[in-house]
Amino acid sequence: MSRLQEKLSRGEFTVTGEIGPPKGTNIDPVIHEAGEYLKGSVTAVNVTDIQTAVMRASSLVGCVKLKEKGIEPVLQMVCRDRNRLALQSDLLSAAILGIENVLSITGDHVVAGDHKGAMPVYDLDSVGLLQAMAKLESGTDMGLDNKGAPNALDGSPKFFKGCVVTPCAEDVEPQVIKLAKKAEAGAQFVQTQAVYDPKAFEKFINLVKQYKIKIPILVGIVMLKNAGMANYMNNFVPGVQVPKEITKRLKETDKKEVPKVSAQICGQLIRDMKGMCQGAHLMTLGWDRYVPDIVAAAGL
Repeated sequence: MSRLQEKLSRGEFTVTGEIGPPKGTNIDPVIHEAGEYLKGSVTAVNVTDIQTAVMRASSLVGCVKLKEKGIEPVLQMVCRDRNRLALQSDLLSAAILGIENVLSITGDHVVAGDHKGAMPVYDLDSVGLLQAMAKLESGTDMGLDNKGAPNALDGSPKFFKGCVVTPCAEDVEPQVIKLAKKAEAGAQFVQTQAVYDPKAFEKFINLVKQYKIKIPILVGIVMLKNAGMANYMNNFVPGVQVPKEITKRLKETDKKEVPKVSAQICGQLIRDMKGMCQGAHLMTLGWDRYVPDIVAAAGL
C-alpha cells in the first residue's frame, strides 16, 4: 500500500504536489527541486503526462526518477495519446517499477497543444481507464483469447486509483454525475481542478454527499504568478474562476513580493476548505520552492 493510500485511509489531511517533465532530456533540475522543496512537505508528487498536449518527456520516467530520490510518485495517465493496448502495457510497466498511485485523465485535445496535426486516440476515457486498471488487478486484461475468454496475466498489479473533477464548473451536477461513474469504476481518490472560491467548493461537496460518493477529495490549488494569470484563467480555463479580490490583491502587490503573497493566498484557501475535504493538491507550475511556505501558511 502506498503512503498516499495509507494516509488517506487513516483520514489524515494529506497534501500532494506536482511536477512536469521537461521538453527535452534535462530532467535533473526538476527532480532536484522536488527533492529540495517537495520532499518532506507533501506525501506524494504527481508527474504530468504530456500536459495540455504539449510534447514532453513521459510521466513514467519522471516517476522513476522521483522514486530514486525517495519521493512517492503519482503517475498521471491521459487517454488522448494511447490505445488500450499501450495504456495497459504502461500500467503493467509502472507496477513492475513499483509505482502504485495512478491518476486517470481523459486529456486535453491536441488542438490545445504544440502538435496540432497529431492524431488523438481516445480509445478509452478516464472511466474506461479506471475499469482497465481494475481488470488488470483482477488478473486479466481487456482482451479475449481465441475461445472468447479473458486473457490471464502472469502476475497482477495493485494500484491506488485516482481521478479528477472540476468542482467550480458553471453547471456542476454533470461533473458530480461523472464522478459517481468514476467511483463506481474503481476510483479511490480525487484531485480537483483549481479552486479559488470556497463557497462554490462547498456547493460541490454538498452535491457529492447527495450522490453518496465516499472517496477522499483533495482540493486543487494552482499558485497564481500574477494578476494577468488570474485574468487568463477566468477568460480561458473552463471551470476556473478567480475572485476579483484575489486578482486585485496580486495586482497591487510589488512584483518581488508576489510569490510570498501568492503562497499566503494558497494557504488561506486551504484553511478555508480544509474542513470540507481530505487534502490539497498543490500545482505550483515551477514554483516548487514555495511549497513549504504554502504548507506553513495553511497551518499544516
